[in-house]
Amino acid sequence: MIQPSGDTHLLKVRNLNKRFGKGCTHCHSPNDLKNNDNRCPKCGSVWACIDVNVDLYQGEILGIVGESGSGKSSLVKSLYFDDAVTSGEATISTYHDGKANIFSVSAQQKRYIRNYMMGMVYQNPWLGLKMSFSSGGNIAEKLIASGTYHVGNIRERASELLLHVEIPVGRMDELPKNFSGGMQQRVQISKAMANNPPILLLDEVTTGLDLSVQAKVLDLIRSIQREFGVSMIVVSHDLGVIRMLADRTLVMKSGRVVEQGLTDQILEDPEHPYTQLLVHSLL
Repeated sequence: MIQPSGDTHLLKVRNLNKRFGKGCTHCHSPNDLKNNDNRCPKCGSVWACIDVNVDLYQGEILGIVGESGSGKSSLVKSLYFDDAVTSGEATISTYHDGKANIFSVSAQQKRYIRNYMMGMVYQNPWLGLKMSFSSGGNIAEKLIASGTYHVGNIRERASELLLHVEIPVGRMDELPKNFSGGMQQRVQISKAMANNPPILLLDEVTTGLDLSVQAKVLDLIRSIQREFGVSMIVVSHDLGVIRMLADRTLVMKSGRVVEQGLTDQILEDPEHPYTQLLVHSLL
């Protein structure tokens, strides 16, 4: 795995804020909230992300860990434009020379970024796959969105991707709803990788899977990173997953990043009380 060095940022996120709810005079800014809470006691609005900064380097795996409701999933869904941000900036070094705030570009350009620059793997495969399409059809959807229309080329690429995630080509025309959870996640990964995006976002991809299946999915993620050099953001509530995959780790609580650093450093010598609690719960 590649360690950060010099100015090799691929993705920069600065001061990302995401609020769910209309807000009121008591929570116009997250700084208006008291006691480090992220929920407004007056209107019930929730600041899922508060002034979040993220640096993703070429070829690294960045882990984001925290309990349910910490804001980690809201962060990656905002990056993939599933949710609109309230404020903030993000740039990709290979998109407009890293000078365009991707949150402010047109809807057409956001589709371009989703189709060419990023891939997303959701915790729930039903969000990432169309269960009424075959496995190959799901991959074809991603390829067609990026301008590949030749049926032979699409099927060849789908076969290649499914083989890479250890799904028999003979099952390419089957519906993923008939697959096991682990196989559905592998189809999702193959779909996300269809256009060789430089950034892959993975949101709790092993949650709910049997331990043996989790291990296979994690091995697959590591092999993809090694073979293709893709940069990844891996979201998990499980520090064991982060330990296996991540070069660096951000710890989130109540919408805020409370600690960050090299994963080994975070696990061996956590500084923030919340991180200490997470690490001790793993032991």
